[in-house]
Amino acid sequence: MLKVGLTGGIGAGKSEVSRLLVSYGAVLIDSDRIAREVVEPGTPGLAAVAEEFGPDILAPDGTLDRAALGAVVFADPDRRAALNAIVHPLVGARAAELEREAGAEAVVIHDVPLLAENGLAPLYDLVVVVDASAETQLDRLVNLRGMTESDARARMAAQATREERLAVADLTVDNDGPLEALEPQVRGVWEELLRRAAATTG
Repeated sequence: MLKVGLTGGIGAGKSEVSRLLVSYGAVLIDSDRIAREVVEPGTPGLAAVAEEFGPDILAPDGTLDRAALGAVVFADPDRRAALNAIVHPLVGARAAELEREAGAEAVVIHDVPLLAENGLAPLYDLVVVVDASAETQLDRLVNLRGMTESDARARMAAQATREERLAVADLTVDNDGPLEALEPQVRGVWEELLRRAAATTG
């Protein structure tokens, strides 16, 4: 098994890269998706978050009000750390379970938005960083995702810098350009991952 950490700043295009890798045959373990699963209604994760942050972060139907929680944690690094202390161990346990199910021959892509921030690079055989300039990220967040510029800048500021992400990269995908420029790069990354996987099992 080859364990690959995939990361990139918000708006860098990591989701498109992971989609392409899955289409080539990778097994994807998506930390964001797992993070949503572990705080679904009735889970110990949601109970712990509600206990820490109070009932105002719950919607009337009992689900997590992500906007309300986001407004708290993105404005305060200490509150963000408190949330991470609850959610990250739950995500890690579920990711390990999915990894075991993938099989010994798999190329497993761990989609980890906060890989650089949380010093997680050593957990993987190699790290792939999807890179885009701050200007490109901001443009995508405002024009494609409908964020306000201030919200987009706050989300970007809460993440690692571009330099910090590139410092942990073994392979880099430049996603500053159009979508059609992305596929050949990702195909090249996949071929390199297959070579490395063969070397680890051979």
